[in-house]
Amino acid sequence: MNAPPPPADTLRSALADLLDGLPPKAATQAVDRLIVNYRGTTPTHTPVLRDRSDVAAYAAYRMPATFEAVSAALDAFADAVPGWAPAGHVDVGGGTGAATWAVNATWAGAREVTVLDWAEPALALGREIAAANPELTGATWQRSRIGAALTIESTDLVTVSYVLGELTEDDRASVVDAAASAAQAVVVVEPGTPDGYARVLAARDRLIRAGFHVAAPCPHSAACPIVPGEDWCHFSARVARSSLHRQVKGGSLPYEDEKFSYVAATRFPPSPAPARIVRRPQIRKGQVLLDLCEPDETLRRETVTKRHGPLYRAARATDWGNAWPPPEAG
Repeated sequence: MNAPPPPADTLRSALADLLDGLPPKAATQAVDRLIVNYRGTTPTHTPVLRDRSDVAAYAAYRMPATFEAVSAALDAFADAVPGWAPAGHVDVGGGTGAATWAVNATWAGAREVTVLDWAEPALALGREIAAANPELTGATWQRSRIGAALTIESTDLVTVSYVLGELTEDDRASVVDAAASAAQAVVVVEPGTPDGYARVLAARDRLIRAGFHVAAPCPHSAACPIVPGEDWCHFSARVARSSLHRQVKGGSLPYEDEKFSYVAATRFPPSPAPARIVRRPQIRKGQVLLDLCEPDETLRRETVTKRHGPLYRAARATDWGNAWPPPEAG
């Protein structure tokens, strides 16, 4: 009996089927407007996704990238909580459900899933796409205002991905507080821009004040050692582009790199990475330079040379965002 395809492949196939015949001109116009909204700094009191055309364009433009970014964050989180898996998941501001797919890719199996969003067209399309995944067909897609009035039923995991930038500062705080009150674990993902990082950092601070421990990416729950305004913490996920994706976004490469910032935190004690690689490793002749966030709340550059043997080979194979050193090289 053949194994079912991985969620990433199933999602790409479902998007291709659903969006087949989408008028390229209408999609491109909607995408252009969405880019302004998602990269801007002006919060809104109304849904960014207004109708079926917007949602279809969003699915083509953003869903694959959101899936890969959230999956990368969840992979790092899962490494910090070995043996733990959520029995329930609430996706706040989930739109078409990319984070729900990412949770399913990280922890296989059916669970209680609720997607909350204030845009009914996004929920409707998300429900259609989820029909391709048997483990998501029982999910609840619920319209809810994302802000001060948000209530979340008790659950194991709450994800808040690519939504805080749409909210006012007060509403951001309310959403993070609601997530902290409801969940054993909270994962917040935002675009990998200085503004996105600032929102993640504010969420991180609120979660810590609520009694949470940082599981990833940080190797500690103390203050971030990055000086605000001088740099920001972000990572990168490789996104495979479908032909429709390339058409809508006007690109020619078969892939793109999605930059993102995130924090994953738990009420129970996690096992965070011994250190985190916070920049792309620099591979030079006979050596690899690694920029690390350390558990003593500092940033440090480590030079790994050939004389380090297995550690050097591990350094050449590692990537931005990974834990360091890897367990097999320790």
